[in-house]
Amino acid sequence: MEQTGLKFGPLAPESVHVCVDMQTLFSAGYPWALPWFERILPGVEELSGRCPERTIFTRFIPARRPGEGRGAWARYYQRWAAVTLEETGAEAIDLTPALRRFAPPARVVDKHVYSPWLEGGLDVLLRDSGGDTLIISGGETDICVMATVIGAIDRGYRVVLVADGVCSFSDETHDAMLRMFARRFSEQLEVCLIADVLAAWRR
Repeated sequence: MEQTGLKFGPLAPESVHVCVDMQTLFSAGYPWALPWFERILPGVEELSGRCPERTIFTRFIPARRPGEGRGAWARYYQRWAAVTLEETGAEAIDLTPALRRFAPPARVVDKHVYSPWLEGGLDVLLRDSGGDTLIISGGETDICVMATVIGAIDRGYRVVLVADGVCSFSDETHDAMLRMFARRFSEQLEVCLIADVLAAWRR
């Protein structure tokens, strides 16, 4: 597991934990179930509980019915008809129960695409938070986590990615992404463990 540690120093109390798409939709029994979802959940739960008032959960909201969506998204939801709200039921988009209890005070940002930055809600919450560091957990490492990380880097945030708090459908691409993050964004991103964050992040 590629790590760099917290090489840029302690975490300020104003740091914000952004937990990406830890929803029922990605847990066991659903078409998009992530194999390591349940394994990383206890650590993500502990991280969310450290400072729930400074935690933001994102939720991926699929199309309501097959074939809906703009442009290529319509084809996407024709292929993935089984994950549309019409098929899964609205409860699938809920945060997994272990995390749901933190919101509120944690805030929730809904998005209809991979990136949480395009619909405006996350930018507003972070602007009001006063923090310049984002601690990122959740799934998938190579899709929605990646989109979250790149958007945060583009906006100039210090980005701390917790290697044991993210997961993907594919171990191969998960490992490749952690290597890429650590090596290609060495001045803008740190890859560490949840234990490192818990030890360094105090209210």
